[in-house]
Amino acid sequence: MIQSMTGYGKSVVQLAQKKITIEIKSLNSKNLDLNVRIPQAFREKELSIRQELASHLIRGKVEFSIYSESTGESTTTSLNIEAIENYINQLKEVNVEYQDEIEYLKMAMRLPDAIKTEREDIDPSEWNAIYEGMQEAIREIKKYRLDEGEVLAQDFRERIMQIQALSSQIVDVDQERLVAVRARLHKAIADLEANVDENRFEQELIYYLEKLDITEEKVRLNNHLDYFLTTLASDDSNGKKLGFIGQEIGREINTTGSKSNFAPMQKIVVQMKDELEKIKEQLLNVL
Repeated sequence: MIQSMTGYGKSVVQLAQKKITIEIKSLNSKNLDLNVRIPQAFREKELSIRQELASHLIRGKVEFSIYSESTGESTTTSLNIEAIENYINQLKEVNVEYQDEIEYLKMAMRLPDAIKTEREDIDPSEWNAIYEGMQEAIREIKKYRLDEGEVLAQDFRERIMQIQALSSQIVDVDQERLVAVRARLHKAIADLEANVDENRFEQELIYYLEKLDITEEKVRLNNHLDYFLTTLASDDSNGKKLGFIGQEIGREINTTGSKSNFAPMQKIVVQMKDELEKIKEQLLNVL
């Protein structure tokens, strides 16, 4: 079953003093493009996070984010009292115009190191809860991808069946085409009012019609269409393989169009190209 590369997953983990929100978003990409945004406290876990995401999501432009929101009294940010007092004393020496201590405090608070952030170590039990939350978000985005993939698969099946129906029309039109080509050549010879060896003419006509023969193209096209449907129904989601098959389908359709030399057949070929182009556009989203 195919999967889309577009997806979204989210989970919320409630800890004793904070709320952790985990989000995963993904769009289509040729390879895996990971962008990880996490609080500084979790930096040592970044490599393992990347490895976990890569093992599950395979391909796509993936954005992974962890947001931490304090819900208790504890905080890692505090005022650097010593630095603030030192700044105020220095400001008083430089400027004696202010009589109000508040003005000195306002100035000191704007200076570097007035606020300090203590490095927070990861608590193993908290990280286990966050890891489980990450797994939940991964399960959500994978389900989202599967659901989107089913929609894409249904669209592919309908369009491939439409191309198969158009291919059957080409088989019917092909007989009319050969008759029309033969009649057109006979008329061209008659307009020349020249004496022609009928046996030689028939030999040349057969050679010409063989060059316009599309039997091989029809057989290969139907084989490629069947192979596309077989691959689509497999357990794996292989967008690249489907893309390659789509290219082969396009090659046979183009060759048929170049050999057609008959307006009704060329019209059908254009319809087939239109259906295939829509398939190719959607294949860019398949994992």
